[in-house]
Amino acid sequence: MKLVIFSVCLLGTFLPALTQCTSEFHLNGDYILGGLFDIHYANDVNYHDRPVAIDCSRQPFSPSNYRRFQMMRFSVEEINNSSSLLPNVSLGYEIIDYCSDIRNFPAIFKLLSVNGLIRPWSEPDQYLSKLIAMVGPFTSTQALTVAPFFMSDLIPMVNYGSSSSVFSNKVKFPSFLRTVHPSSDLIEVMVAIVQHFNWKWVAFIISDDDYGKDGLELFVKKIRDTEICLAYTKSLSTNTNYSEMFQTIELQKIRVLIVFASQVAAVDLVKSAIQLNITNMVWVAGDTWSLNNHLQNMEGIENIGTVLGVTQPISLIPGFGDYIRSSKSQQECENDGQQSFCNQVCNCSHWTSQDIINADPSFSFSVYSAVYAIAHALHKTLQCGESGCHNITVYPDKVLAELEKSNFTLLNMTIRFDEKGDLQLEEYPLVFWNHSGEAQMFGFYRFHPTVELSINRTKIRWHKDGEVPSALCSPECLEGYARRQNSVHRCCFTCKICPSGTYVNVTEDPFSCKSCLETEWSAEGSTSCILRLVEYIPFTHTSSILVMIVTCVLVGVTAATSVLFVINYNTPVVRSAGGPMCLLILVCFGLSSLSVFFYFGKPTPASCVLRYFPFLLFYTVCLACFVVRSFQIVCIFKISAKFPKLLDWWRKYNGQWVVITAAFIIQAVLLITSFSIDPPRPYNETAWYQDQIVLFCSLNVKATCCSILLLLLLGLLCFIFSYMGKDLPKNYNEAKSITFCLLLLILTWIIFVTVYTLYHGKYIQMLNALAVLSSLSCFLLWYFLPKCYIIAFQPQKNTQQHFQGLIQDYTKTISQ
Repeated sequence: MKLVIFSVCLLGTFLPALTQCTSEFHLNGDYILGGLFDIHYANDVNYHDRPVAIDCSRQPFSPSNYRRFQMMRFSVEEINNSSSLLPNVSLGYEIIDYCSDIRNFPAIFKLLSVNGLIRPWSEPDQYLSKLIAMVGPFTSTQALTVAPFFMSDLIPMVNYGSSSSVFSNKVKFPSFLRTVHPSSDLIEVMVAIVQHFNWKWVAFIISDDDYGKDGLELFVKKIRDTEICLAYTKSLSTNTNYSEMFQTIELQKIRVLIVFASQVAAVDLVKSAIQLNITNMVWVAGDTWSLNNHLQNMEGIENIGTVLGVTQPISLIPGFGDYIRSSKSQQECENDGQQSFCNQVCNCSHWTSQDIINADPSFSFSVYSAVYAIAHALHKTLQCGESGCHNITVYPDKVLAELEKSNFTLLNMTIRFDEKGDLQLEEYPLVFWNHSGEAQMFGFYRFHPTVELSINRTKIRWHKDGEVPSALCSPECLEGYARRQNSVHRCCFTCKICPSGTYVNVTEDPFSCKSCLETEWSAEGSTSCILRLVEYIPFTHTSSILVMIVTCVLVGVTAATSVLFVINYNTPVVRSAGGPMCLLILVCFGLSSLSVFFYFGKPTPASCVLRYFPFLLFYTVCLACFVVRSFQIVCIFKISAKFPKLLDWWRKYNGQWVVITAAFIIQAVLLITSFSIDPPRPYNETAWYQDQIVLFCSLNVKATCCSILLLLLLGLLCFIFSYMGKDLPKNYNEAKSITFCLLLLILTWIIFVTVYTLYHGKYIQMLNALAVLSSLSCFLLWYFLPKCYIIAFQPQKNTQQHFQGLIQDYTKTISQ
């Protein structure tokens, strides 16, 4: 209701003044097209306390907008002269010089009125106006201002310049269509250009209107997942301090300016750059000013740097130049100097027909295609054929329905709208301002059928020694260096070299040094990881074969010794060596030596257990036997004389077997318990060499410490008892042999622990196997083989009389 009251008020105030329109702005016809063109553009921001219409004649004149205005007139007249499109139907127009965003409503209300009244949301049969569609207005702010008046009755608005993304919302703008690329397409092309030339540190300059703000929002979203950084942004208005703005840009070392602004704002910006002697810049121009020939030929324009531009599709429209030259109104304008256009005064005495023809051709095809789209839609609504059109009542919503289904060819271009009402244009031409003051095409960005950016670099003459200028906040890091961000911008950073064991992948994340996997390694400053060499001693290795051969020989000697001892079981040498205990020791030697074979090949859970379990268990039995044997020797020669009952108790209860059995059972329980809790398992040693993985078997020392302590205890007792027999008869040297073997055993493991501490590598397993072999061979060589020698080569010493004589001689010596 308020809208209607306000509209009637304005109409009452201004309609009398809007009834005398000259032929340039008004043409009678069967159906009327509305047109909104800002031939003059208002740049003041004065406010009023009551509705006041603006005097457009006092505003600056725009030849490019006047050219588009004439393009609509030309298109309508061309259609009226066509015999195939709308035959016997005449199109008329009512065109308004819409020079202000907020103070041109009287003319809008005139277009919407029926008999002096505005009836929003009225029934279709009550709508008697001849207005079937609207062409324009040019800017997004203008369109946002007037669009709601036309949306309420679904009057088609076919726009030729408003690219703001908000108009793609069909809920809010159901009857809005446009014949230009939306701003999202333009931003996509600009970002593609910036990425193509590897510019990352840019400024985005906009006009302080809906067009600029929408472009900034789209640009920020578009570069969010790219390496482009928005170093600076500025909204241009009449109060902009250009000197301060360019000082800030220079201070931040920005060399690429993306200017997404209206033509008026862009012109003021470039003029200021020339006056302030701004040089060595790259300007990426939007479609509103990329073909502005006034700027291209301005004095000093060549000093500002390189200007690249994105333009709307440009098509040469046949007959348009002749139409401008022969226009009666244009001739009158040139003669009279001033001409009243729809209550506006146009002072165009300084503009010749050639000036209008040479004006910025941007959006001219958009006007042309908009008029033709409406004409084709009306053609289908009236069900026209070769003989003529049907006499059908036409309502704007029916024209809208046909508009949305448009699909025809115009100057070799397909005119078709998508579901958002946007014309499906195929490509954006890319232009470069050469030194001749012309916009030279150097590439294109194609949207259909596939996305494609094509740039011919040879056509661009850069301001900086012919080379593509760089636009970086920080220089690129050397290979193998990661970026360390030192500001809010990802483009500003210092470089740090990635340490060994890490790498940097600049395509995935240039800001971090990623750690290599355990199976990989890398040197300092690497960009990738290399697989580590897996090191272990295979069975086929020469050293493995030699050790296994020695082990087999040791087992063979052990077996031969066992056979020799069995054959000579009742001889004094065998009985003095321990009798059945010797056979147990030899069997345990054979079983212990089995662990040597599991130190080679790739470790497995089973091989790791068998590497330690047989040796720890059966070597415990061996040491227990030698403890018992050492104790018996000392007992016979020393203790029995002083403690005869102890010897009787030892013999009565078979003390030697009790000790051996107890040691075996205790060690078995300890090993089974510890291996059940944490068994030895394959282990990848990665800390020794960065380029190697040494395969080991891990042994939990804490879990097996009791088993190891039991071995140490038995070894200590064995050494104590054998050392006590150091002064036994020279010819009866079993205790000395055991002491010597123990010394070799201790020396073996001291050497092994020392080497294990100093050396890291796969051969430590070989040393471990050799230590096991040495532990077994020292007793076999220095305890059993001398006895074998006596049995085989000195049988006179293997008699009962010989041993009794030794014992008697030692007893006499002690008693004396």
